Amino acid sequence: MILDGPYIVVVTGECCVGSEEQAAMTFGEGRRTVYIETSVVSYLTARPTGNLLAAAWQKTTADWWNAQRPRFDICTSDLTIEEAGRGNPEAAERRLQALEGIAILSITEAVVSLSAALLHGRALPEKAQNDAIHIGVTAVHGVDYLMTWNFRHLANAETRRIIRNVCEQQGYASPEICTPSELIGGLNDA
Repeated sequence: MILDGPYIVVVTGECCVGSEEQAAMTFGEGRRTVYIETSVVSYLTARPTGNLLAAAWQKTTADWWNAQRPRFDICTSDLTIEEAGRGNPEAAERRLQALEGIAILSITEAVVSLSAALLHGRALPEKAQNDAIHIGVTAVHGVDYLMTWNFRHLANAETRRIIRNVCEQQGYASPEICTPSELIGGLNDA
């Protein structure tokens, strides 16, 4: 556990792919990187639901995972692993299985520092400490996209600008924060 002032509490554990250098080596030359935040793997592995919006997000996530994911280098962090392991043991096991083999980016002092700056800069509320860590990991490691279904704090038009500004003030490029439905291809698609 890393404690940094009253704001950041990060649970870290064993890296399932090895060192940060080994994780970096798994990325293909010239390919874009996508960080998988916990909400994505949660919708990917959730049991079917009668809630129409949740069912649509589940389908969109599964479609992206199966059709679009191979175009990208995928990564996550120990925080996502820790969050995915919470709750119902059977659901947690499904989430953790979906994350197996994905590169794990480390939560460094630079990540903790940027996360604290995001909270102090009011890009996110203090209660969104883990969301700040997800942004910090992606920005510090130079990840292109942070994929999430978290509209309250991450995929939010009002907060994206503030997040970008704080990241830039700290010397980092902000990742493009998006949902699976936003990362479906571009001009080169047939």
